Amino acid sequence: MLEMIWGLKTEAIFDVWTIEHILSGISIGAGCIVHNKKHLGDIFHAVKEKIIPSKRISFLKYKYDILAVLFLAYLWETIEHYLETSGGIVEYWFQGVEFWPNRIISDPLMLVLGYLIAKKYPKLIWPARVLSILWLFVHIFIFPHSMYLHELF
Repeated sequence: MLEMIWGLKTEAIFDVWTIEHILSGISIGAGCIVHNKKHLGDIFHAVKEKIIPSKRISFLKYKYDILAVLFLAYLWETIEHYLETSGGIVEYWFQGVEFWPNRIISDPLMLVLGYLIAKKYPKLIWPARVLSILWLFVHIFIFPHSMYLHELF
């Protein structure tokens, strides 16, 4: 039963890349916060003064931020699925097709969790970005495939 919760990405809901998804979620979530504040801030300010109460505005800001994070998460998952099935060395590096609950549920949720962390603790944004870049560098250029760290332990 535990193997279905934590294990290789082909058979478990959570894997070692869950860590990277949380770190990426912090970084991507921070970008979505800044983007939506910049582009939707004027709309929210204008609406706030006329019709909608401030609690509703706060909910709408979260809603658009989370929608942006989920859009980017599912866009990446679509690209990743294509790369996993494309063949060649890329297919070897991905080490199989991801388990569907991992791809559809847990990975996007980890990005949303990262967004919520970025919203609550903005001081963690830059450390998370640095750790995310280091994680990607090590796993792409040093380790032979994406599940190597999991196989070490």
